[in-house]
Amino acid sequence: MGNVATVLRDDIAAFDKMKVELEASHDKKWVVFHHGQLIDVFPDFDAAASSAVERFGAGPYLIRQVGAPPVQLSGGMVFRPAHALDPGRL
Repeated sequence: MGNVATVLRDDIAAFDKMKVELEASHDKKWVVFHHGQLIDVFPDFDAAASSAVERFGAGPYLIRQVGAPPVQLSGGMVFRPAHALDPGRL
C-alpha cells in the first residue's frame, strides 16, 4: 500500500475522472472512494463516513459531496471530524 498522500491523490484523480457522470446521476449525494475505486453513494455525510470507517477503519479514503465546491482550509487548519468511537470523545 502506498503512503497516505499517494492513496488520496489516486482517490481524488478517480473522483475527478468520474465527476461529470456522478454529477449527472448523484448530484448532492456523498461518495466514498478507496484505492482509486468508487465504493458507494450515500444520501448524507454521516452515512458515508460511518460506512467508510466500518469498512476501512482509519483510512485513508476520500469522502466527497458530488457537485459541491471544493473546501479550502488555511495552512494552519487541520480538519478532523469527531467520531463516536474516538477514545478522547466524552
